[in-house]
Amino acid sequence: MWVAITEENIMGKYLLLKHYRGAPASVNDIPMDQWEPDEVTAHLQYMRDLASRLEETGEFVSSQALAPTGTWVQFGGDGQPPVTDGPFAETKDLIAGWMIIDVDTYDRAVEVAGELSAAPGAGGRPIHEWLELRPFYGVQASATE
Repeated sequence: MWVAITEENIMGKYLLLKHYRGAPASVNDIPMDQWEPDEVTAHLQYMRDLASRLEETGEFVSSQALAPTGTWVQFGGDGQPPVTDGPFAETKDLIAGWMIIDVDTYDRAVEVAGELSAAPGAGGRPIHEWLELRPFYGVQASATE
């Protein structure tokens, strides 16, 4: 029996990417470097709590926040050191962090991304940030194996 593969029935691991600035503006669009320390703490705690809930259901794989700085690196050629000069990404184009989930359906991945998007920001209000949801290429869910 053949089953059509659609977004609705794709099982697997998904990457939820948080961007510093490259995504469409969120509802609560105040940059994190302008938040009060307790607002940053509440935001990070929200994400840890979500990860804990996903661990309980076996859907959490990994997450990590990234610093806003970075270096472009390129192969320098045989016997040459890597090149670190050259165009540097603007902070708005860098990835702020990610969460990897392992869920049964695309719809569940969208649901989790929506929860992550509701993390509090400035003033304790939900950010409603845009997240990039990307399935892992060729990886099936291990939650149902």
